[in-house]
Amino acid sequence: MSSPAYPDNKAPYPTPQPDSYPLAPYPGPMAGYGDPHQVPPPGFNMGYSPNQPAVMYQPGAVGSGQDYGGPPAVAPVGVPPGLEYLAQIDQILIHQKVELLEAFIGFETNNEYDIKNSLGQKIYKAKEKNDCCTRNCCGSLRSFDMKIKDTMDREVIRLIRPYRCVSCWCPCCLQELEVQAPPGTTIGYVRQTWHPFLPRFDIQGANKETVLKLEGPCFACNCCGDVNFELKGKHDDKPIGRISKQWSGLLKEVFTDTDNFGIQFPLDLDVKMKAVLMGACFLIDFMFFEKVGDANQRSTVFS
Repeated sequence: MSSPAYPDNKAPYPTPQPDSYPLAPYPGPMAGYGDPHQVPPPGFNMGYSPNQPAVMYQPGAVGSGQDYGGPPAVAPVGVPPGLEYLAQIDQILIHQKVELLEAFIGFETNNEYDIKNSLGQKIYKAKEKNDCCTRNCCGSLRSFDMKIKDTMDREVIRLIRPYRCVSCWCPCCLQELEVQAPPGTTIGYVRQTWHPFLPRFDIQGANKETVLKLEGPCFACNCCGDVNFELKGKHDDKPIGRISKQWSGLLKEVFTDTDNFGIQFPLDLDVKMKAVLMGACFLIDFMFFEKVGDANQRSTVFS
């Protein structure tokens, strides 16, 4: 699958306001970053000049030297093992792999994804773990465990989604997802909050305290365009990032359910919250853009 094209020379997101998740202060002005008070435009800023190399420190064992040719990475304090690379980036691209069995006969298989940086380099891979009956009977509402592994094939994140109600008519049983890093240690949750017509989610920490908020459009349908879910601070309506479902082209959108997503967040956002946002992206994919058999994709919180 080819990587989507992104517009150049776009100013990235500003640093979140004090009400949002505590961030480490910038040591000084950073190249490529515009006015911190400027509202972020749609799309993704590649942030690299043609002659500038990619960030070299791929997640790996501390001192192992298993990177893209750079020196051994030193694990930052408080960062779950395998997530060190997330501290260096502000954009993630997620590409769902094409499953031929699904495309030709409509038989639902476990979803698989490649997770890349803004230069298209693969940094993680994700695979759903589910049984055949659950996938094909419960459809896009199915519960699942998803394993996210690094380039050394080590599981660094686990996503756990329980079965929940499809409609906001039942506000006591809305969608949620637990994020563990490393597996067995909960670092956060993604929880849908009730709203009469907008898809809204709370990005929560390990103690279920709301850290950030995510809000999508009333009609989540990407007809020849992207669908944006805006990331905001807990008490601030100014966007500081977004999760975008990107238009993949007419043939792919009609005949397959393979999806392309982009996630953009502040560079100095806590690494654990970056991992939770990855989980939010997968939950959004299953809720609104997963098509199983003859069932149509959902486009609102009610249908």
